[in-house]
Amino acid sequence: MHTRIHDSKDALGRAAAACGAEEIKAAIAQKGAAAIVVATGASQFDTLAHLVTADLDWSKVTAFHLDEYVGISPDHPASFRRYLRERFVDKLPALGQFVEIAGDAADLQAEVARLGNLIAGVEIDVCFAGIGENGHLAFNDPPADFETEAAYLVVELDEACRRQQMGEGWFATLDEVPGQAISMSIRQMMKSRRLVLSVPDSRKAQAVKASLEGSVTPDVPASMVQRHGDVWLHLDGPSASLLQNGGR
Repeated sequence: MHTRIHDSKDALGRAAAACGAEEIKAAIAQKGAAAIVVATGASQFDTLAHLVTADLDWSKVTAFHLDEYVGISPDHPASFRRYLRERFVDKLPALGQFVEIAGDAADLQAEVARLGNLIAGVEIDVCFAGIGENGHLAFNDPPADFETEAAYLVVELDEACRRQQMGEGWFATLDEVPGQAISMSIRQMMKSRRLVLSVPDSRKAQAVKASLEGSVTPDVPASMVQRHGDVWLHLDGPSASLLQNGGR
């Protein structure tokens, strides 16, 4: 586990983007192509803003979408497809491919199967993600399924997760936040060669502490990153504040 604590959200995002871009560049040099996973939410604003400026041959990169709400159209203000199109895809016209999740698909199991088929056999070089206030990883809320081999699955969102989405301003009321999402599974995320986690803000401090210093348990889904061999955790002072010695 490589833990880095930064003085500002911008510095955090710049460092996280550089960390991921380094691995993407190495993959392209080694294999002629790279595959990544891109995440959303307030924690990813600065990381994506810097990532899209990286000097990379984006035509050789395939990006997979991490998670999306069920029942939300891509035009909805809270849609993660819209988020990624505006902050990532549209800023990279040369991007090789973007595999997005259709959360409003009529047949959710067919959509899950489609995504699973597309990612099957693909080596993911970098997975960009965050850690939720309840310790979730992607939309795998506690208790998370650590055993499923499915690449994507339909998950239930708990109240803490839904309150976070409202608190970040994506929805006006709790009732507006969907109760389900399609999410990449924990096991699929753990198959990535490198995990780059961007986790700013004091509201994430308890989840960061539980994920890093507690036991590995489905009750703290992000604790599973303790078992990954190449994790880069980018924090700011507030999110690192409850770690032993402030994380330093």
